[in-house]
Amino acid sequence: MYKKILVPLDGSELAECALPHVKSLVKDGFAGEVHILKVFSCNCIEFKKLHSRPGYIELRQEAFDESQKYLSAIKSQLSAEGIQIKTELIEGDRPANIITDYVHKNGIDLIIIATRGYTGLIREDPGSGKKMLLGSVALKVLHNSDVPVLLIRSVSL
Repeated sequence: MYKKILVPLDGSELAECALPHVKSLVKDGFAGEVHILKVFSCNCIEFKKLHSRPGYIELRQEAFDESQKYLSAIKSQLSAEGIQIKTELIEGDRPANIITDYVHKNGIDLIIIATRGYTGLIREDPGSGKKMLLGSVALKVLHNSDVPVLLIRSVSL
């Protein structure tokens, strides 16, 4: 049994495709506490363009607050299904490093992360011949993690 599972989410529906698998593991007794982690970054191009403009601080705070609301909604949804959940919003520009650091600091036993993104590596599944996209964050987590990583193929691939 996995005592603590980490599910990194970025706010997208593609990343949330990992949640049904988490629910199944918990309901079947294979997992205990679920940690949902969202990395908040202002390093994207849109924020960089606005950095020196008036209203940047307010816009940044609004984006941070939206991330908090997103995590609260996910927590409510999973808690309503009887899942013990902890959410965390961490600010930083390197999501994969933040994820692996979180794993070490919180005694996580398993990471469940969706394979998504548009800048990842395309791999062909030798069994089916289908193509699978590994996003750069998922790939870095897979390579740098000391705990098992369950990759969930998003439905849009």
